[in-house]
Amino acid sequence: QLQASGGGLAQPGGSLRLSCAASGGTLDYIFIAWFRQAPGKEREGVSCISGSGGSRYYADSVNGRFTISRDGAKNTVFLQMDSLKPEDTAVYYCAAGFPTTWAIGAEYDYWGQGTQVTVSS
Repeated sequence: QLQASGGGLAQPGGSLRLSCAASGGTLDYIFIAWFRQAPGKEREGVSCISGSGGSRYYADSVNGRFTISRDGAKNTVFLQMDSLKPEDTAVYYCAAGFPTTWAIGAEYDYWGQGTQVTVSS
């Protein structure tokens, strides 16, 4: 089971760090991705990290601003979000699986419940 946390309200240019923690199992060796969905918009892939942590993927819209990482000891994956913009406002979900294409949500088997991120002054 995955649990996403860390969302909240941030000002434009600010930062938030999201966490995706697993209970009842390990996140080792499995790809973990973050998706987001804003009101009235389709879900989009934000970032993904491979099981080993050696490969990381980012959507063009967040590349250079967001950083994904994993902590095996804590069984947690993090999404550090810097230089936040109002268009980053969305519900963020973490997902686990073995995708062929990282940004396709249907290729993930497990999903967390979502955490709201709001960027506003």
